[in-house]
Amino acid sequence: MAEAAETLMPRALGLNQLTEIIIGAAIEVHRATGPGSMESVYEQCLCYELSQRGLRFQRQVELPVKYNGIKLDCGFRMDMLVEDAIVLELKTVDELLPIHSAQLLTYLKLSGKKLGLLINFNEAVLKRGLRRLANHAPDAAAAEPSAPFAPSALSGFDFLSLRLSVSAVNK
Repeated sequence: MAEAAETLMPRALGLNQLTEIIIGAAIEVHRATGPGSMESVYEQCLCYELSQRGLRFQRQVELPVKYNGIKLDCGFRMDMLVEDAIVLELKTVDELLPIHSAQLLTYLKLSGKKLGLLINFNEAVLKRGLRRLANHAPDAAAAEPSAPFAPSALSGFDFLSLRLSVSAVNK
């Protein structure tokens, strides 16, 4: 069952601003807990941090597959959906593999969402475990124009290397 948080933040935030806030929250969780915990622990802690920042979110969101005009429950669940816009897929693995990106891209395509974050908390430095993926499908939800992502609070963080696209992952 999905859980939601109340919001205190104005809804005028763009995807890049939301991404910056989410990554800041994930970094805070990682600083406090470090690597080595279970995915469910990081998810619960991240929910707390997002709620402290006034963001709305849902956990374990069911994602049906549309096939021949019907919806089928195939067991897909998005770890988190923030502000009904950004899909979060949380991991605690030795290293992120292409299959993890493919999983998030599948969730983006099925949900029609434009942007997702893949976060591997099992890294000594969290920025090594972050991937920002975009759904470039024509039916993806309308998003803000593509502007450079430059989070002020995370100076020195190389987000350009984190940008993946559907075409890059499918190679």
